[in-house]
Amino acid sequence: MDKNQLRKSTIKFLKQLSESKRNKIESKLANYLFQSSIWKKSDVIGITMAQGFEWNTKIIIEEAWEQGKTVCVPKCDPREKTLTFYKLQSYEQLEVVYYGLLEPKPDEVNKIDKKLIDLLIVPGLLFDSYGYRIGFGGGYYDRFLIDFPNETVSLFSAEQLMEEVPTEPFDIAVKHLITEKGILR
Repeated sequence: MDKNQLRKSTIKFLKQLSESKRNKIESKLANYLFQSSIWKKSDVIGITMAQGFEWNTKIIIEEAWEQGKTVCVPKCDPREKTLTFYKLQSYEQLEVVYYGLLEPKPDEVNKIDKKLIDLLIVPGLLFDSYGYRIGFGGGYYDRFLIDFPNETVSLFSAEQLMEEVPTEPFDIAVKHLITEKGILR
């Protein structure tokens, strides 16, 4: 299967998960993350606002706030296909943009330099044990990761793990992988 077929089948799988199974997996993903050394030593967390079938990120955002960590979320530039992260202190600082995405209102939040993000939680649809991933097809995170100097982690169900994802020369592996079964790397 090519990347587009793999994306479609994974999205179908994620949409068909029962609410109870989804909640159990999300709880385990969050717990493994919160117990990890990469979480404990990170003060600034970069994370997306999950939508629809994606794994819930509000659990992580709210725990980060509870622990006094700085949360920053990305704003996409669809023309340049780039991400800029902004400090998020409340959900009221978000607005709905294209495709129903929730992004920060740039006039109400402060930009965060990428070098200040200690831990970036990288979204995706499929992963392999080497840390390579198939995302949503825009290449935003691959561009962002080119010169990102700090820790990266992806959270996903073990059913989203494949032996090897198709890669391109510009793909950048995520350093740490967490499933509901534990930390893989």
